[in-house]
Amino acid sequence: QVQLVESGGGLVQPGGSLRLSCAASGDTLDYYAIGWFRQAPGKEREGVSCISSSDGSTYYADSVKGRFTISRDNAKNTVYLQMNDLKPTDTAVYYCAADPTLGMCVMTLGPYDYWGQGTQVTVSS
Repeated sequence: QVQLVESGGGLVQPGGSLRLSCAASGDTLDYYAIGWFRQAPGKEREGVSCISSSDGSTYYADSVKGRFTISRDNAKNTVYLQMNDLKPTDTAVYYCAADPTLGMCVMTLGPYDYWGQGTQVTVSS
């Protein structure tokens, strides 16, 4: 069973950048589809980005396209979310999630079996 730990969150000014990490232990992430999700106060958790295990294809929510980049480093058993040009509307707790059966990743919560504890991202001046 894989365990996921997110890190890299923090307080950043609008227009700034952060790189979130999702480090795995207990299993290799090579064959897991990985998703990044976020939840702002009073809102439902939403999909931000995901990366497939089958072909490495990536997907992004419209709200982050062109600003966020997801990548995976299988040697480090870690998935990253590079976030540039951050906006106050990006403020949320960010979670990574993994599933070994998807192949092609999806941006919905249900199919993911394994979740990290989340890391807070606050964008404010």
